[in-house]
Amino acid sequence: MSAVDRHDPIVESAAPAPVLVWADEAATAAFAAHWATQPELAHAFIALHGDLGAGKTTLVRHLLQALGVTGRIKSPTYAVVEPYELPALNIWHFDFYRFNDPREWEEAGFRDIFASPGLKLAEWPDKAASVLPAADVTLHLRTLDDQRREVTLMPGTARGQTLVRSALEARA
Repeated sequence: MSAVDRHDPIVESAAPAPVLVWADEAATAAFAAHWATQPELAHAFIALHGDLGAGKTTLVRHLLQALGVTGRIKSPTYAVVEPYELPALNIWHFDFYRFNDPREWEEAGFRDIFASPGLKLAEWPDKAASVLPAADVTLHLRTLDDQRREVTLMPGTARGQTLVRSALEARA
C-alpha cells in the first residue's frame, strides 16, 4: 500500500455555488430588503461582478434604501467611493471600474476603510483584486433578458455563508 492509499484526500470538491433568478427589479428589491434585515450584513464586504447593465448598481441602490439611506444614490464610477452614514452603520459603495493604479489604494485611504467596521459594497472588484481583502460574499450577476437576472452567490467567509444561507431560506 502506497502513502497515497493510506491517506484521505486533502482537497474535497466544493459544493456548487447557489444560483438565484430575479424575475424583475421587484425581485432585486425583495432580495435587498431581506438582506438588509441580516445582522451579518453590517460588517460584510460584498463583491459585485457583472457586465455593464447587469444590475450591480440597482442592487446596491435597493440595499441602501432598505438599510435606511435616503436621497439620491448614485454610482461612484468617477469618485470611486461614495460613503453613507446611518446612525448605527457606516456604508461604503465602491466602483473600481476606473481604478488603474494600486497606489491609489493607499493614497485614498481605502485600506483604513476596509479595516474599519461597516458595510463595503464593491462593483468591478476584479480591477482592484491585488489590494482588496477576501469578500464575505461574491455575487455574479448575469443578464438573461431585459428583466431577468441570474445571480450566483459565492460565500468566502463564515459571515458570507450565513448571508448566502439566509438568501436561500428567504427564497424557499
